Amino acid sequence: MRRRVVGTINGTIAAASYGTNPLFTLPLYSIGIDANSVLFYRYALAIGIYWIWLKIVKKVSLHLHREEIIPMFILSLLFSFSSLTLFDAFKYIEAGIACTILFIYPVLVAIIMGIFFKEKITKTTINAILLTSVGIVLLYHGKTGVTLNTHGVIVVFLSALLYALYIVGVKKIKVIQHVNRNKMSFYVMLFGLLVYIFNLKFCTQLQIIDKPLFWLFPIGLALFPTIISLETINISIKLIGSTKTAILGALEPMTAIFFGILFFNEHLTIRISIGIILIIAGVYLIVTQKSDTNSKHISDRFK
Repeated sequence: MRRRVVGTINGTIAAASYGTNPLFTLPLYSIGIDANSVLFYRYALAIGIYWIWLKIVKKVSLHLHREEIIPMFILSLLFSFSSLTLFDAFKYIEAGIACTILFIYPVLVAIIMGIFFKEKITKTTINAILLTSVGIVLLYHGKTGVTLNTHGVIVVFLSALLYALYIVGVKKIKVIQHVNRNKMSFYVMLFGLLVYIFNLKFCTQLQIIDKPLFWLFPIGLALFPTIISLETINISIKLIGSTKTAILGALEPMTAIFFGILFFNEHLTIRISIGIILIIAGVYLIVTQKSDTNSKHISDRFK
């Protein structure tokens, strides 16, 4: 009983902390900091804090073998561009809705595995795709008389696709399968940081946060949706398994919508509510189907 309770608490913390992305991102946007600069601060601070945590507290070896470097770099690009496209989408559509649309990535994983790796696409998967598709249509017409920005929706879809490819890569790239998951998270962040260094012309275009209190937001990004989420999700998977942990991931968009309504004057209509329910129902079908194979693929992002 205690094992299940502790696992559920950690899974809830992990999902809720990941859903705080908009809470710490939108205030930085409000003072003119762009997505590349925000993500540079997030990754750089997370790398520093996580290195201290792994080396001093957990004493994890960060030695990387030569054959692991290129696969790790490819995974870091997928993960990093997924973050960048999601953060870019926040400029065009409400953060809570963006995070909800992003949550279709488990369905995309199932499709990719079915098409390219010959895994059977079951009736459950087809039903899940239908539910999520209808849900997204409802989100697209979320406000009365107003449709979501098309560019923003496309960007979120791209973010979900990149994330799905990252998950498949973690599962299917053989040399990666035996890498310590803490070490993998560290190098995905470290190599991913190079994307923002390059986009910022080797930091010559990095926007400086000149308001001391606003430094709390990149620190929050580094801690909550990055380090805390990674650590607690590992504990949850170990104690209650990948399927239940993935189901708890439904709290991610719920958290984003909660903070969007509470702090950023976003609106929750009946149509949006139904759309959210349908999307989560579709993902629920995917992660609770009888075969453990798909749920294991989905959970690899957390290990």
